[in-house]
Amino acid sequence: MTSRERRIADFIEPFRVEPGSKVNLAKDFDPGFRGTIRSKKRGRKLLNQGVELLAEYQSRLYAEHTHGVLVILQALDAGGKDGTIRHVMTGVNPQGVSVSGFKVPSNEELDHDYLWRYGLRLPARGEIGIFNRSHYEEVLVVRVHPELLERQKLPDDSRKGLWRRRFREINQWERTLSDNGFKIVKLFLNLSNEEQRIRFLRRIDLRDHNWKFSAADIREREYWDDYQRAFSKMLSRTSTEWAPWYVIPADRKWYARIAAGAVIANTLMEIDPRYPKVGKDARAALQKIKLELEAQAAEGAAADPFEEEQEA
Repeated sequence: MTSRERRIADFIEPFRVEPGSKVNLAKDFDPGFRGTIRSKKRGRKLLNQGVELLAEYQSRLYAEHTHGVLVILQALDAGGKDGTIRHVMTGVNPQGVSVSGFKVPSNEELDHDYLWRYGLRLPARGEIGIFNRSHYEEVLVVRVHPELLERQKLPDDSRKGLWRRRFREINQWERTLSDNGFKIVKLFLNLSNEEQRIRFLRRIDLRDHNWKFSAADIREREYWDDYQRAFSKMLSRTSTEWAPWYVIPADRKWYARIAAGAVIANTLMEIDPRYPKVGKDARAALQKIKLELEAQAAEGAAADPFEEEQEA
């Protein structure tokens, strides 16, 4: 491991949810944490460096075309998911990145199992796929609002032990993806109740942010404690060796973006994708083509049509 890789690994370690641990979100993770990075100015410099690093590794990932990366972003409303995607992925090639947002499931999606619609949006090899909300909504929103289960048309005998079974199924699904070369990066943007209140007020006060605000957001705030318990269960039951959760302190947007970028970069460095090597015969063929192209340039210079026109 290089010194750079070690620094990034050490930086993200406090955010990692140890597989098998029991999480109490309110006690175990501080939304306002910022470690040794005390200034926004320094944070912006580190983010720019991280973006350059991501661009380098994403180019190699795309060229190698062997692994894929799935980035999962979960957060409460105003948690900063959109901003994190925009700032962290700003330097990568759009050709190798896809972003999928998941809202209320359609009738067609409800006619399939709950993982079906997420499987349709998985990245291909060489790509980074980003889920803005994900299959974890099925053990978060649906758990906080069990009435939503009625729309899923589940058989009566499948309700018993539902959440325990879904945790197991999600872990198995992610294990299958991991075993087939798809790395999973799971980021929970941990926002405090007070910071969410401030961000909601800002959306109301700033006219160009009004479109972001919904009365439903305020209704969901009434379930704050229920969501904290649901998040704690999710983190405890689905942080695995092959797909661990990282709880990103989100009260400071600039810090959350640095931390999220560092986790993604660390995953790409662990994959360590390489540009495909060209064999001896292929390299010899390339040199032959190079000589032909150089010869064409020499011929073009010898017979410049503009010079002939000037002489005439």
